[in-house]
Amino acid sequence: MSGAPLEGLRVVDFTRVLAGPHCTKALRDLGADVTKIEPPAGDLGRFGLPYVNGMGLYYVQQNAGKRNLSLDLNFAEAREIVRQLCQSADIIVENFRPGTLARFGFAYEDVKAFNPGIIYVSLSGFGQSTSWRNRPAFAPTVQAETGLTAIVQDHFGEALSEPRGDSSSHADVYTGLQGVIAVLAALQHRNRTGEGQHVDVSMAATMLSVNERAGAMLSEIDTDGEPIALSANESHIFEMADGTKMTIASSPIYSPMFTRYCAMMRRSDLLADPRYATARLRRENLASLLAEVRAWLATFDTFEQLQAQVSEAGLAVGRIRTLGEFSKSDWVREWNAIVEVDDRGGGSVRMPGNPWIFSQSELPWPGRPAYQGEHNTEILKELHVPEDKIQDLEKRSITLNRR
Repeated sequence: MSGAPLEGLRVVDFTRVLAGPHCTKALRDLGADVTKIEPPAGDLGRFGLPYVNGMGLYYVQQNAGKRNLSLDLNFAEAREIVRQLCQSADIIVENFRPGTLARFGFAYEDVKAFNPGIIYVSLSGFGQSTSWRNRPAFAPTVQAETGLTAIVQDHFGEALSEPRGDSSSHADVYTGLQGVIAVLAALQHRNRTGEGQHVDVSMAATMLSVNERAGAMLSEIDTDGEPIALSANESHIFEMADGTKMTIASSPIYSPMFTRYCAMMRRSDLLADPRYATARLRRENLASLLAEVRAWLATFDTFEQLQAQVSEAGLAVGRIRTLGEFSKSDWVREWNAIVEVDDRGGGSVRMPGNPWIFSQSELPWPGRPAYQGEHNTEILKELHVPEDKIQDLEKRSITLNRR
């Protein structure tokens, strides 16, 4: 096998918390050398519970394997160090509020002046130049603004005893992945033309782009009771006689899936039942239709038997598992989907592995999570900063090494 796909590329990481670190962690896992610039106050992600050996596992998951340079950009000496890093970098990723890095002389135009080939990716809530550019943006608020929270509320309806948003920070992680896509596309452009460029990635635009229901909802077309988006959003949770809970990835309300449900249950008689003749009628009589499904489920002794019959009809069934249960599955072992990461205390913690397997490239093994400023001396020496100057910077608290 050859080296990792992004081996040899140097990334300067001005990111914190989630969207940006998720982007640069993927670049690191694909082989890039990522140097994280961390201010003296520290990345807020470091304080995500629980702690192991004084380090938040939230931070570990998004930053393991990156080198860490901690310094105070309010000092001219610190800005000069970062300028040298940026001068030799291939990629810069930042997710500050628009205009923040410009105050320190590291906006795209500033860096482009001394490194014209730089690929500079900015992740923000609402983009760099819109009227909402200065609004603080966190995943729950962006999800609220862009329709996802309303979809969740409408989806669960009266079943929500206390209305809440979604359980995951979709707007952050999806935007981070869109940032990776932007980097790869800009690299290809640079390979072809020699030109670097700035890419503006918006959390709000990302949430629109990943919303599989958006086209139907924006068009405001009356579907006469039919679910939208292939009915996946109306999948039901069922329980077998032995207590196993599962979901079948479609709704029997949706006309194409209703015929498959009937085939799955071997109940062709339901196709002629007037209660279920249309999507609207199936929605009105959903309780009785689901009762038919539950009665059929009660005939199975094992999940494996059920899975075989569901598959015959071209449908998919998934057991409801906890993450802990899933981690013990054969699939996780076969994919190497859970990896051991150094906990900096002589042990390890379990973290998600890579979502890719390359036939011709070997990816780096998970790196260690860095203490704040752990690589200060290493990086400064690479930049040919004299030893006495390194000590002076630390003595004056321009650089910080916190273990």
